[in-house]
Amino acid sequence: MTMETPLAEARGPGAAHAGGHHWGVERATSVATLALLVWLAVSLMRLPSLDQQMVSQWLRAPLAAVPMLLLIVAMFRHLRDGLIMVVEDYVHEEGNRLMCLLLINFAAVFVGALALFSVLRMAFGEAPRTP
Repeated sequence: MTMETPLAEARGPGAAHAGGHHWGVERATSVATLALLVWLAVSLMRLPSLDQQMVSQWLRAPLAAVPMLLLIVAMFRHLRDGLIMVVEDYVHEEGNRLMCLLLINFAAVFVGALALFSVLRMAFGEAPRTP
């Protein structure tokens, strides 16, 4: 027995279909990004200096590298989802929309992977050489 009216059953989930899921992911990534940015700011303020050697040494610790990787993933996911929403809402020509969506996805994945690689290289790489 369902509590829905016949009209609600006929309409289904509406035009948004999975809008609730998208909204939830957007909120979760924004909260995660905010919390991790606060962690990053506090962590960097606690370092004696912000030169490459000090930051690289700091990122060798798992309690620094793992949250930094999570920050990168959350931030680029939030960025990608927000830009896709703007394009879907305001770009009406199908060809332009497809090109914008492809560029957003490619750029977010490429730059995010580059950031992840950089952190992993500092975390697992050798110490930076001083001239």
